[in-house]
Amino acid sequence: MASAELTVPEPGRLFDDNFLRFLPAPLREPRRAWLAILTGWALSIIGSLALAALSKAFAPALPTPEFPMKGPIAFFMLVVFAPLLETLIMAGFLSLFLRFMPPVAAILLSAGGWGIAHSLEAVGWGLVIWWPFLIFSTLFVVWRQRGFWAGVAVAATTHALQNVGPGWVVAFG
Repeated sequence: MASAELTVPEPGRLFDDNFLRFLPAPLREPRRAWLAILTGWALSIIGSLALAALSKAFAPALPTPEFPMKGPIAFFMLVVFAPLLETLIMAGFLSLFLRFMPPVAAILLSAGGWGIAHSLEAVGWGLVIWWPFLIFSTLFVVWRQRGFWAGVAVAATTHALQNVGPGWVVAFG
């Protein structure tokens, strides 16, 4: 009796066949985490700053979030705790969505859901936040090919970097 070998496919680049192919290769392939994180952070922060500027230009009266906390605890909550907790929630939902729909649909549903969730706090925030969550969701789905916790680590680290500037302003500004 010959032994059968179980072969696990090498994780590959995703989204070459749909509109998310506009994202740079480091976001679509689980090869170099550091490059995916830095590329994801650059795209998420540039996109969210552009959306914030557009939101302020076209709807300056839209409410933005208010954070009652200040100091090191606020910084920790915004840069460590919130990104980790939100990424775990996002990963749970994305894992569920991926059972029933293609990855692109799951990513879009996740990003839209996070935009809506943040809009419940402040409409202007939700208009800005969907873009970073599109990036975080994409990173999770791509890096999930290497394992659930790899997806969480890459997405949460990118999210934490995204929150450093705003977290500093809220905590110490």
